[in-house]
Amino acid sequence: MFQRFKTAFDAGCFQEEMAKIFAEQGSRTVGLNMLGSNFYQTFEPKNIQALLATQFSDFSLGDLRRQAFYPMLGNGIFTADGKAWEHSRAIIRPQFVRDQVADLAHEENHVQELLRQLVTDQSGWTKRTNITPLIFRLTFDSATEFLFGTNANSQRQAGNHSEAALFEWKTLSASFDSAKNHLCSRMQLAEFYWLHNPKEFRDNVQEVHRFADYCVQNALKRVEHLDQQSEKSSTKQNYTFLDELAKVTKDPVELRSQTMNLLLAGRDTTASLLSWTIWLLARHPAVFNRLRNQILEDFGPYEQTEKITFSSLKACTYLQHVLNEVLRLYPPVPMNSRRAIRDTTLPLGGGPDGKSPLFVKKGVEVEYFVYVMHREEEFWGKDANEFNPDRWVDRKSGWEYLPFNGGPRICLGQQFALTEAGYVITRLLQRFDQLKLEDESFTPVHRLGLTDAPQEYIVYLHKSN
Repeated sequence: MFQRFKTAFDAGCFQEEMAKIFAEQGSRTVGLNMLGSNFYQTFEPKNIQALLATQFSDFSLGDLRRQAFYPMLGNGIFTADGKAWEHSRAIIRPQFVRDQVADLAHEENHVQELLRQLVTDQSGWTKRTNITPLIFRLTFDSATEFLFGTNANSQRQAGNHSEAALFEWKTLSASFDSAKNHLCSRMQLAEFYWLHNPKEFRDNVQEVHRFADYCVQNALKRVEHLDQQSEKSSTKQNYTFLDELAKVTKDPVELRSQTMNLLLAGRDTTASLLSWTIWLLARHPAVFNRLRNQILEDFGPYEQTEKITFSSLKACTYLQHVLNEVLRLYPPVPMNSRRAIRDTTLPLGGGPDGKSPLFVKKGVEVEYFVYVMHREEEFWGKDANEFNPDRWVDRKSGWEYLPFNGGPRICLGQQFALTEAGYVITRLLQRFDQLKLEDESFTPVHRLGLTDAPQEYIVYLHKSN
């Protein structure tokens, strides 16, 4: 089984292979033993609800994840449990209130940087464009500015901005991606995570930590002078996560840890959503045209941006249906896990027919597969594997739909991700009236790391007149 998992993971089809394994077992919950360790795998909504909500106190992330991620993420919200997690979440929550998420002025600047790279020729078509790296750099810049008050400017050529001497900006984003890949390698080794600590990983972490420390020092300086600045000006200051956290703690290590945790989530979730959305729209021109017509009707042509707001994006029903459907087919985190901190049970999976409670011994890991659940025909119909935004008309989902996790650890930044993705797609479809793949039959494999993004693919876009 280990070799089967590894082969599928290396081939970029691990999620599909898991769906086959569940089908072979004829159950939504299976027990396995690998390398001497017992664990469970499930895509049963009631079990996932128990893991994440109704029996939240029976499970934790586990020490292995925290230890494997520690060199890069430290003790932040995505590796912490218990009181440490509660403390982190309480501090971070204000960053994602509506007033902060609704500020789209900075996002327009990042979109303009993207559009400068999508140059068209006399025919109106862009050159051959590898879109995924461009999207990841856009969301990297957006996340750094939104969270830390410092734009990483990874979309720009070095030398075009005042901080160019401090960082190789494009390599900063690449270092971040490389470090994440090494974190995944460490996680795959489970309790032997410590065996994976190559020089490249250490160098990557050093580079991204240098950027984080730079942001931290700026935040500490801003907070130090906050009272004096407030006396001189009545102008309302933009909320910046690091500034607010620096009012609570002056510990630069804690500030860096929270910085890295939020950058990981704030950047990759949105980049994954946007990358899959663009590919699916290119594969489905009828959906592209319908969505573009709706965008032009609601927001006007490219020259107009004043109608694009947090509220109007939410009210653009077909846009929301498209994003929901992309998240169903390609959830940013397709699988996750929890570890029992005491002897407990899950609602289903036990007994001869699997309909009785399942005993879970203390220390046993339970992996849950959102990707498989999102494609289960019983929940989504015979076309569960098809891209159909109209399935969301009048649909209210429960625990069978979890693109942003659920329960107390539900993603605080989900509205940030949906708003940014909606804004970027809206501006792209205002600007371009056609989108096509270089190879229409090409289906990208999963580039599964801490999030799931598509393998790079080539597109052409046609500028609207």
